[in-house]
Amino acid sequence: MTFEVNEKDALVVVDVQKDFCPGGSLPVQDGDKVVPILNDYIKIFLRARAQIYATRDWHPSNHVSFKLYGGIWPPHCIMGTEGAKFHPDLKLPKSVKIISKATTPNKEAYSGFDGTNLEKDMIEKGVRRVFVGGLATDYCVKNTVLDTVKAGFEAVLLADATLGVNVNPGDSEKAIKEMVEAGAKTASLADVQEPISGLKKVDMIEGIEENTLKDSGRKKLSRLRTKGPYRKATFYLHEKVAY
Repeated sequence: MTFEVNEKDALVVVDVQKDFCPGGSLPVQDGDKVVPILNDYIKIFLRARAQIYATRDWHPSNHVSFKLYGGIWPPHCIMGTEGAKFHPDLKLPKSVKIISKATTPNKEAYSGFDGTNLEKDMIEKGVRRVFVGGLATDYCVKNTVLDTVKAGFEAVLLADATLGVNVNPGDSEKAIKEMVEAGAKTASLADVQEPISGLKKVDMIEGIEENTLKDSGRKKLSRLRTKGPYRKATFYLHEKVAY
């Protein structure tokens, strides 16, 4: 199945924060490997003028999820700390909407919809379909996808842009099965297409225009695609977009 991204779509980047990446206080194994893939999705959604959200754990220092206060996790993503920052290589655009969750001491919130204005904002913007990737598959990604379905949106799990904690072996696989059984679809980068109608056609020879995308001059042409995975030659742009 292929998905052509449009203005009624939204991308939700879940909790790609330093504490959930290698070197953090609660790292997902190889969690930083989702970053370059998510950056590719971000470019597609920017060019489609779709909505982009980034959720983050934003805990008080005495949060109920921490072991000291009866939870199961070490302290992580405490508001205002270095570990709560997004991964430095994650290329979030200036237009991104930041969604902070689990911000009160006595309430856990794995889902980006739990206790936030995410659903309200999506409804106001006319979003119909929500693509979700990030960290971690078996907790915050899973719950965000399930709540996407409950809210009445079409949910698409970006399977190549999410990794799990796997406290118990196989937790991530079980989580994906649960999401699919709830009605979510799955996709990878090769399945997600940029819109064709209404775009300016630009034949590319060497990279993208300097001002279009940050660091684009260092990207390989094989990663500039429109329809299939890593097609060359033709590139489509709505307008110049700055990160």
